[in-house]
Amino acid sequence: MSAAIPAESPPAVPEPWGNTVQVTFDQGIAWVVLDRPKKRNAMNPTLNDEMVRVLDHLEADDRCRVLVLTGAGEAFSAGMDLKEYFREVDATGSVAVQLKVRRASAEWQWKRLAHWSKPTIAMVNGWCFGGAFTPLVACDLAFADEQARFGLSEVNWGIPPGGVVSRALAATVPQRDALFHIMTGESFDGRRAAEMRLVNEALPGDRLRERTREVALKLASMNQVVLHAAKLGYRLAKEMPWEQAEDYLYAKLDQSQFVDRAGARAKGLTQFLDDKTYRPGLSTFDPGKE
Repeated sequence: MSAAIPAESPPAVPEPWGNTVQVTFDQGIAWVVLDRPKKRNAMNPTLNDEMVRVLDHLEADDRCRVLVLTGAGEAFSAGMDLKEYFREVDATGSVAVQLKVRRASAEWQWKRLAHWSKPTIAMVNGWCFGGAFTPLVACDLAFADEQARFGLSEVNWGIPPGGVVSRALAATVPQRDALFHIMTGESFDGRRAAEMRLVNEALPGDRLRERTREVALKLASMNQVVLHAAKLGYRLAKEMPWEQAEDYLYAKLDQSQFVDRAGARAKGLTQFLDDKTYRPGLSTFDPGKE
């Protein structure tokens, strides 16, 4: 049997996280929408604080088995809000305030998102510039509108890309492509983003949500313990020497079997070796519910 998915909740659920982020639930998917459309969903200190709370809340919410991050209106996110995140914070003259604002930004955009306990998907529905590259890359998977616009325009107004944007690019995009866009500031579309492997797929705008939801539902139906061990194992092991990675990945395997109450490994081996009900590429594998 596939994993049970909680029943769909009302379209909008009022929760205590604020006004710049909206969340709806759909058959195990939490659609998390950056909601500052008049600012192309630019990330200000308020939005960053709210996203920290959203991730905290959804991690313990059984209605969420997969998180899809997207933006309201015509943008995924135009990056950091230059006025509120930079100029107004600088005007306080307080190093403590600056550090607090930076900490909340980094906390959700990569520290938590990259290692979150549930699968995450970025759905790039429009503009994706500057600092928005960080949560885009931190998500496990990404799908984009073919017409979405991506860009690192910082060099054109006198600074290099901020935060860990360059590190995010280095983790996903070949060096020649990354340096070209970092150094020239030239923008590119969703098709080019897919060619560079910044996103998994680029799709026509009218198919973007459908395809994203299709993949999200598949992930929502799978064993969550195993998915978390698999994605975290990859993210951490890729930075390790081979010998250290071998030891770590075997430890994650043992840990996942201990934590997984559904016994996915035993069920999978039975289906493959004994029942002959699973053949890779020929039938659908049922990993068992959590």
